[in-house]
Amino acid sequence: MADSKTVHSPLLTYASMLLLLAFCPPFVILLWYTMVYADGSILQAFSYIRDHGLKGFIDIWPKPTPTACKLIATYAVFEAALQLFLPGKRVEGPISPAGNKPVYKANGLQAYAVTVLTYVGLWWFGIFNPVIVYDHLGEIFSTLIFGSLIFCVLLYIKGHIAPSSADSGSSGNVIIDFYWGMELYPRIGKNFDIKVFTNCRFGMMSWAVLSVTYCIKQYETSGRVADSMIVNTVLMLVYVTKFFLWEAGYWSTMDIAHDRAGFYICWGCLVWVPSVYTSPGMYLVNHPVNLGTQLAIYILLGGLLCIYVNYDCDRQRQDFRKTNGKCLVWGKAPSKIVASYTTTSGETKTSLLLTSGWWGLSRHFHYAPEILAAFFWSLPALFNHFLPYFYVVFLTILLFDRAKRDDDRCKSKYGKYWKLYCEKVPYRIIPGIY
Repeated sequence: MADSKTVHSPLLTYASMLLLLAFCPPFVILLWYTMVYADGSILQAFSYIRDHGLKGFIDIWPKPTPTACKLIATYAVFEAALQLFLPGKRVEGPISPAGNKPVYKANGLQAYAVTVLTYVGLWWFGIFNPVIVYDHLGEIFSTLIFGSLIFCVLLYIKGHIAPSSADSGSSGNVIIDFYWGMELYPRIGKNFDIKVFTNCRFGMMSWAVLSVTYCIKQYETSGRVADSMIVNTVLMLVYVTKFFLWEAGYWSTMDIAHDRAGFYICWGCLVWVPSVYTSPGMYLVNHPVNLGTQLAIYILLGGLLCIYVNYDCDRQRQDFRKTNGKCLVWGKAPSKIVASYTTTSGETKTSLLLTSGWWGLSRHFHYAPEILAAFFWSLPALFNHFLPYFYVVFLTILLFDRAKRDDDRCKSKYGKYWKLYCEKVPYRIIPGIY
């Protein structure tokens, strides 16, 4: 039986899960339509819906097509093959609640390099034009919406009849099981990890692929790439590169080590990431902004600084964990708390909680530069419309919720040691404020 305290978000009730299940798919289509056909204007899009009603919305919803299916299938098979066959270092994940230690092959950076170089190379040598992807983007999103729903249903069934490990189980509620997932580490065979595929190799990789696509579309349409698009694309590609450099560390985060494989994670990575996370670039394709050299450089440097700080936060904590606290943090011996806890099997173990460096500023300080980085790669759109900043708003809500969930989990796990940690590091995300 799944422990509801470990899988339920404090911001989500049973009713809000149903609401999100109903709201998310139409929103993806409305976002695409607004960016591509309604000049990025929410008012213009809603005026159309108001005037034409439900039938109007159905009319603008693109139907899944064979072309979209072929593009998605080719991409998915290519990424799955890279995940399986590219060489990579063996990496062990954290011990699961059931006592399992998942093993991964860390070849994400190689897969990322091969994917981007192959994609650009196909365009450069005239073998495949990525403009086709953009021109069928609505059909692709529509196909992903329905295909990923089917995928999540299959995950739900698999969790019932063929779970991959003891880290699985039902809450007793069909909606919750479908939304949060049945399994923590679902796999096909021994080597193909489903969450690594959905989260990293399909979702995060598609972020880079679509960013490049938007650049090429603008170039093919107007004969040039605006400085606003260049800044947006460079920042997003640097961020995605940072992610794959750090992918093995991601496997120890809440997404992989604590959140189960259901609609929330898998559908989100298969649909929400390609559509919402790339939306600032999607807007800039048809709405290029000429920033000028000085403003473009300021935005680029601001974004790069935020991405670096976000990376350095994760690097600092990884070094601390790898050396068991025997390292330097900002040139000094780290301040730490030795916390003991009891596993579900009754074993007593210890963990080290870092209380200096970036992690002495707040308990989840790395979320602050991540939100700011998203703001900087949205900023090239300037302020004519709100929608290019929707991702920033969504990310802020997501990360504040994630920080609260992580605090609740750690409080339950470490007890008095977590209380001591919170006394030493009183702020959750923003030092001095929250």
